[in-house]
Amino acid sequence: MILVTGATGTTGREVLRGLPAGLPVRVLARDPARVERAAAHRAEIVTGDYGDPRSLDRALRGVSRAFLLTNRVGGDDDARFLRAARSAGVRHVVKVSAAAVADTDADDLVTRWQRANEDLLVNSGMRWTLLRPRAFMSNTLSWARPIAAERVVRALYGTSVNACVDPRDVAAAAVCALTEDGHEGRIHTLTGPAPISAVEQTAQLARLLGSPLRFEELSPDRARALLGRRHPAPVVEALLASARRQRAGAKVRVEDTVHRLTGRPARPFATWAEDHLAAFRTDEPTTPALTPLAG
Repeated sequence: MILVTGATGTTGREVLRGLPAGLPVRVLARDPARVERAAAHRAEIVTGDYGDPRSLDRALRGVSRAFLLTNRVGGDDDARFLRAARSAGVRHVVKVSAAAVADTDADDLVTRWQRANEDLLVNSGMRWTLLRPRAFMSNTLSWARPIAAERVVRALYGTSVNACVDPRDVAAAAVCALTEDGHEGRIHTLTGPAPISAVEQTAQLARLLGSPLRFEELSPDRARALLGRRHPAPVVEALLASARRQRAGAKVRVEDTVHRLTGRPARPFATWAEDHLAAFRTDEPTTPALTPLAG
């Protein structure tokens, strides 16, 4: 039995889609109605969350491998899950962390939280695999509303580059770790095929949309104000620190991990964008997952 957490989110949804048919799969979901219908038909769904010990016990009963994704920065969701998993006899946990964990110059709140959670898993007594993605390409969905309404992208340090990764490639790596032997005790750093800047992403989106877009460079104070509408102040400061590290070149390195694990190259940003163009044609607000933002 494989347990998937975060199955209604960007990565967990793709993990659920990617698991081979015929495997016994269980999903822990706060809102089962949000689990994709096609995937839900071949998985057992347990209603609950990390803060409900009884639901964790129900979800983990009989599970041998688990996919763990948490995003409550500073919270104890990892600790709660790992205690329950160990008690239930889970043998192997595959966890999504962040590439910044390996950067000795990264000491922001989000990175410290991820490091602590990695330590909890490594010292849990269970087998483990760590997935460390760079920022997700899907973080650009935060641009969807201003693109649709104003034909503009606003970002900090627009020419700095990040080897961002398609969430589907992260999910594919997770599926490999959950269904194959040989990933125990391994750390997989996951990137896209080339570093790319916000200015370059804007140009590619404009080409795909067939409409010119304007890039507007944000000052740190303006970026702080905009991020503050979505995140608590300590998280905002962590994201700004992450952006400064990116400007200094900390996120330029490309890894071939996706190709080694899956047998195919990592998807470039243009492919991700083309597959998600509909999101940039609506002015409905879109909020990407937080955790990969600081990768």
